[in-house]
Amino acid sequence: MLLDDGKTCIVIDTGPDFRQQMLRENVKKLDAVLITHCHKDHIAGMDDVRSFNFLQRQPMKVYAGKADQQVIKQEFAYAFTDNPYPGVPKIELIDIQLQLFKVGTIEVIPFLVKHMHLDVFGFRIGDFSYITDANYIPPESMEIIRGSKVIILDALRRRKHVSHFTLDEAVEVIEDLKPDLSYFTHISHLMGKHSEVETDLPENMFLAYDGLEIQL
Repeated sequence: MLLDDGKTCIVIDTGPDFRQQMLRENVKKLDAVLITHCHKDHIAGMDDVRSFNFLQRQPMKVYAGKADQQVIKQEFAYAFTDNPYPGVPKIELIDIQLQLFKVGTIEVIPFLVKHMHLDVFGFRIGDFSYITDANYIPPESMEIIRGSKVIILDALRRRKHVSHFTLDEAVEVIEDLKPDLSYFTHISHLMGKHSEVETDLPENMFLAYDGLEIQL
């Protein structure tokens, strides 16, 4: 997920295809990375921030929870040694607290959701909220999200899953929050074809796809 207000550009998570996505979208400047949680499919591409280190001549600011930072340090230990090999990614880890913080011109309000037993960060940026890898949203987080005009929410498949919302569960959450527009993400191939699934969705609810652009 790339967020760009024309002055500040940030990415939420660095998945395995992070490099491919940045090249495809011709991203030349990246101010920071926000990490939702430390599962491999959300941090595997972090090594490729080194390209932005080279272009911008500075470490990449990576905002993450303390437990997630420990995993990042383990997975990319070569980037955090006292005498790193020349060319390794330069990463500045910054704690996410449950309070508003600012990255350049973008204000971010973090909140927590549950991915089975794991705490995962969601983010509200203005009228936009982003929630991935969740099967429960606590009431206090629902109130932070409420009022968003656009919401992106996890919906893995139709059949029940231990740590992700099903499509029906995600629809129920969106019907409660009532945004103007919503997209479901983290979709498994078991969901079915976009064109077929979307015929069953309520108005203003859609399946997200790689390359989707939303303007606020």
